[in-house]
Amino acid sequence: MTLGAFSVSLSVKDINASKVFYENLGFKVFAGDLERNYLIMKNGNALVGLFQGMFENNILTFNPGWDENANKLNDFTDVRDVQKHLKSKNIKFENEADENTTGPASFVIMDPDGNTILIDQHV
Repeated sequence: MTLGAFSVSLSVKDINASKVFYENLGFKVFAGDLERNYLIMKNGNALVGLFQGMFENNILTFNPGWDENANKLNDFTDVRDVQKHLKSKNIKFENEADENTTGPASFVIMDPDGNTILIDQHV
């Protein structure tokens, strides 16, 4: 099972201050829209999403079907297959992907410490 590109999605108070901070760490804007209060910052293979006013807590995000440059992978584990595997392990879901669909879909789970994990497939 492969989960695809990994990023940390941060709930930030001031996206402009966060942008400058991460730029000082060597990150560059990779994607997003400052006027819509979200940016994806990249430094090598490291991805950090900055999101102002979109959610309360930080989120660990995996993108099946993408590499760290948002390029589509030819071979990947579909989000619905990841979900079926986790269900077989009795993982509790906060919300689920519709298993009767194909293409983009997502689901959310929590780790044992209450950290949110988003599996978000865009392809």
